[in-house]
Amino acid sequence: MSEHGVARHTRQKDALLQQLRGCEGFVSAQELHRRLTDSGASVGLATVYRQLNSLAESGAVDTVRLDGQQMFRICDDDSHHHHLICSGCGKTIEIEPPDMEWMRQIARSHGFKINSHTLEIFGLCSECQHKRAAQPTRNSTPERR
Repeated sequence: MSEHGVARHTRQKDALLQQLRGCEGFVSAQELHRRLTDSGASVGLATVYRQLNSLAESGAVDTVRLDGQQMFRICDDDSHHHHLICSGCGKTIEIEPPDMEWMRQIARSHGFKINSHTLEIFGLCSECQHKRAAQPTRNSTPERR
C-alpha cells in the first residue's frame, strides 16, 4: 500500500491527487476534470469519478454534499474530524468533533442510538461576508422614473 492506503498509483491518479492538493476547499468531480484537462492530462470524467470514489473509500479524501453535488478534498488528517465549509467560496477548515457524550444525550432524548456521525457546518467565511457586505443590495439604488 502507498500514500493514504491507496494500493496502486497511476499517472492519472497522481495528476488527480496533485490537482486536489492545489485546491483550498472542496471541489466537484467536474471542476477537477476541467482542471486536469486544462493542465494537459488525458483523463475522462468517468475515470475522475471512479478515482475520487476509490480515494474516498480509502479515507484519502473527504467528501460532502453541497447544493446537491458531491464534493471532494484531500484529507490531511487521518483522525476523525469535522468541517466548517464556506458556502460562498468552498474554503474548508477542519474542526475537532464535539463531545460524544453531548451527542449521545441528544440522541437518547429522541430515542436514537448513534451508529456513526458526521458534522459539516456551512456558512460564510469572513472574506465572503466582507464581499457580500460591500456589494450594493438591489433595493439600495433609487428607482428611475
